[in-house]
Amino acid sequence: MQTDIVNLPVLTKEDFVSDQMVKWCPGCGDHAILSAFQKILPEVGVKKENIVVVSGIGCSSRFPYYVKTYGFHGIHGRAAALASGIKITNPELMVWMITGDGDSLAIGGNHFIHVLRRNLDINIMLFNNKIYGLTKGQYSPTTPAGYKTKSSPQGTIEHPFNVGELVIGAQGTFFARVVDTNPKMMSEVMLEASKHKGTSLIEIMQNCVIFNDKIHADFASRETRDDFQLHLVHGEPMIFGKNKDKGIILKGSRLEMVTIGENEITEKDILVHDKHQRESGIHVLIANMKPPNFPRAMGVIRSINDFTYESQMENIIREEKENSKIKTVDDLLNSGKTWEI
Repeated sequence: MQTDIVNLPVLTKEDFVSDQMVKWCPGCGDHAILSAFQKILPEVGVKKENIVVVSGIGCSSRFPYYVKTYGFHGIHGRAAALASGIKITNPELMVWMITGDGDSLAIGGNHFIHVLRRNLDINIMLFNNKIYGLTKGQYSPTTPAGYKTKSSPQGTIEHPFNVGELVIGAQGTFFARVVDTNPKMMSEVMLEASKHKGTSLIEIMQNCVIFNDKIHADFASRETRDDFQLHLVHGEPMIFGKNKDKGIILKGSRLEMVTIGENEITEKDILVHDKHQRESGIHVLIANMKPPNFPRAMGVIRSINDFTYESQMENIIREEKENSKIKTVDDLLNSGKTWEI
């Protein structure tokens, strides 16, 4: 996206706050996500009229109403198709797709994996509360196995998706994870995603206070967050813990959590994070980590460069125009075999 940043008007967060009443439940994690998003929009270096927010169906999908930009509230599971069409039609637009674990991973699953595979230059924020909130508490594709919900009173009998593993398996070029209780990290990751050329996917671990409260407590509560969140920084060792004495090492083909100072483990043994590594094996392992045996990895897990769908498509159209003998409609009508009646 080419933008003359010098000539952009000076905007603030308030310029992106709409006049619509925010209709999320008090205490819902969506409020913090919205605030973090509005905060970074003045910094993305794009004209306000060139920003589009697209959504499907779900609590998260009310987002376009609450951001003072162009927006499109679509139908269930089809946000990726709409976002793709908008970006292909006008590649100069910055497109943000807002979705949930039900909207994208269930009815929208096919569109979801293919937008990642195609690598259009759009930004996706997937709110993962591991439940269907808008329809009042049915299990979703990320609900843990055995979990009791309104639609699984005896416990779910399905294996849940791991969003990071799914994204990377679909050849996603950018995957990050944040939690709704850390607005600073959310803003930093959103801003980094906006600069990525290709499909960026941010999984936001979001709390539904009504139908799935404290679902992320094993790593997000005040009692657990220091020892069970690993904040990734590119080029730095994967050290975490309240006392910064825990780390992740690579042992053969698997990861292992260790304590620095025990069993002759030093900081030099700790795995250094490389978000730009093209081989996806380590990134998948990092994305799959979870308590109680591992911390949850937070921040940008994977970010690699590759061509985007719309840039390749524009090149093909340009070449065809230059090489085609047909320049006008008259050329088309008079081409090939013609006859008179």
